[in-house]
Amino acid sequence: MQSNIEAIWTEKYRPKKLGEMIGQDNIVKSLQYFVSTKSLPHCLFSGPAGSGKTTAALCIAHEMFENQWHSNFLELNASDERGIDTIRVKVKDFARTMPMGGLFKIVYLDEADALTKDAQHALRRTMENYSSICRFILSCNYSGKIIPPIQSRTAVFRFTVIKKDDIIKFLQKIAENEKLKISESAFDAIFKLSEGDMRKAINILQMSSVAKSITEETIYDVTNKPEPEEVRKMIMLAIQGKFKPARDMLLKLLYERGLSGEDLIKELHNQIFLLDISDEKKLQMIEKIGEYEFRLTEGSNPQIQLEALIANLALIGK
Repeated sequence: MQSNIEAIWTEKYRPKKLGEMIGQDNIVKSLQYFVSTKSLPHCLFSGPAGSGKTTAALCIAHEMFENQWHSNFLELNASDERGIDTIRVKVKDFARTMPMGGLFKIVYLDEADALTKDAQHALRRTMENYSSICRFILSCNYSGKIIPPIQSRTAVFRFTVIKKDDIIKFLQKIAENEKLKISESAFDAIFKLSEGDMRKAINILQMSSVAKSITEETIYDVTNKPEPEEVRKMIMLAIQGKFKPARDMLLKLLYERGLSGEDLIKELHNQIFLLDISDEKKLQMIEKIGEYEFRLTEGSNPQIQLEALIANLALIGK
């Protein structure tokens, strides 16, 4: 038995059948019908990271081909191999060989929106020429980056972020199986940090599993993310005109906690909406946050920019 550290939980707890998937009920029902009738069309899975696109493709392969799925399933990451040669050589060579023990093979192209336009046009022709013995499943974050001729040849499934209740229920199952002692507030913190990404949520839980008792504070410590309460307190000090204490808290978060400027400014943005101030002031603060976030992405010094942002929040709060 592997230890908690050795086992990769995202793979250990990845569903093997479509019925075990979490949070994509309508999509699962459609795919189950295609699998049961052996009439799978070319598919385009579109949606955010960690929403189950790769899992759905693997579940289809497991259910359709069972023990022979390795021979009938080709998985490629298009962000690594995005040129036309990949389509002409790797994909074409696999697609034109006869399937073993099944009606057709499946080619799964992850992050297909990274394919160049030429590669996508070559893929379109390959999809047409070998549709009798090969099906294509394309996965992407943004379907708008897939050329219309491919979209028109595929059944488009739009995956959504997974809901809080579904993520927490799945994490509770893992925690019970791994015999973890974890608080309810820790589950809430994991969901907030994962932003609906199941893979990220599971990784955070595994990172935290080294602690004997997992609390909300544990989650923020292992992920090196700012605690909402600390950031809210810093904003309130600034709004009340107490700039120096607010600046001291900022420096503590930056240098003692080692937090990044991007993470801090993101949490600042989240906390603005929870403040008991007028909507007019919130609008002014959000505008300033947007301005300083852009400066940070352009490479400006985090301390100087965040101090200037805190100063602007103090001025708006007057």
